[in-house]
Amino acid sequence: MEQPLFLVLPEGPDRVAPFSHAVRAGPWLLVTGQMPTDPADNALPLPEGVEAQTRQVMANLIRVLEGAGFSLAEVVQARIYLTEFQRDYAAMNRVYAGYFPPDRLPARTCIGVTGLARDALVEIDLVAWKPATNGG
Repeated sequence: MEQPLFLVLPEGPDRVAPFSHAVRAGPWLLVTGQMPTDPADNALPLPEGVEAQTRQVMANLIRVLEGAGFSLAEVVQARIYLTEFQRDYAAMNRVYAGYFPPDRLPARTCIGVTGLARDALVEIDLVAWKPATNGG
């Protein structure tokens, strides 16, 4: 059986804790939850508001997906964490929906949480699927 590949990607956002950007297990890619940090310098201030933060999170997720040889087209599941669920749910959805065609929306869970690292408003993790290639 093929062993999982633990991916720490040079093109991935700076990691703020001890984790891999993603783990490839056969046809599955499990992408660590991404924060709305600048991919080159996580010490810079976070974008203002949930819309801007959601766009930055999605950009960071795309960097990880592409670094692992995947794309948003292969995303089958998303988990979204919001610190201000009632206030930010609709605005986050407006931004998030623009990244997927309406006939190919990933399965999804959206959870209200009491806090996220760096006082972020949103964090998103993904699961993607595509057949494994001979190269891994």
